[in-house]
Amino acid sequence: MGGLPFFEYLKTFRSELIFDSQQHILLSVQVLACAAALGLAIAILTYRSTIVSNAAVNLSSVLFTLPSIALFGLMVPITGLGLATAFPILVLYALLPIIRNAVVGLQGVDADMVDAARGLGMARSRILLQIELPIAWPVILTGIRVAGQLTVGLVVIAAYVRGPGLGTGILHSLSALGSVNTFNEALAGTILVVLLALALDLVFVLVRRLTTPRGLRV
Repeated sequence: MGGLPFFEYLKTFRSELIFDSQQHILLSVQVLACAAALGLAIAILTYRSTIVSNAAVNLSSVLFTLPSIALFGLMVPITGLGLATAFPILVLYALLPIIRNAVVGLQGVDADMVDAARGLGMARSRILLQIELPIAWPVILTGIRVAGQLTVGLVVIAAYVRGPGLGTGILHSLSALGSVNTFNEALAGTILVVLLALALDLVFVLVRRLTTPRGLRV
């Protein structure tokens, strides 16, 4: 099979690997931000009704179980190759843990505390912003954290529709398996995806520590 030694490969293709890593994490963060905003909005609109919130969670669960390759294949004739296809599908896959955790967190707020706030004359929006969301925040953030790990992995698959990131190299190495440096290409891409996932997870650990009220920290 030949090719460069692994560390020599990393040195030779350093700029390409750095660029692909930057594109990978940038797309992951953008997808996660969009999914977090959409998922949290859905949870806020539905959590007061068990039937509606269950329907939202169940629908996101169904979407999550659909094969990603099949969804990409369905979207390509409509939106073409690239981000127009990859982005919305990646957002859909990231929604489940965010919606589920946000609903669970908001519904888990002590009802007596909410009733007491109403008794003090607080408006529903103020109760949501000042009581329910802060209390539910650790659970909500855990859902976003899980979605972040999923997204970093799923961005690899987006290479099938010419999405940016490390998936391009991994996909090329699989399609040209046995050629020179394909093993190095696959190994480097895989290691970098894992490192990006760990780095993103560390960011969420820090965010949780900085944004969670001291009395709610575990």
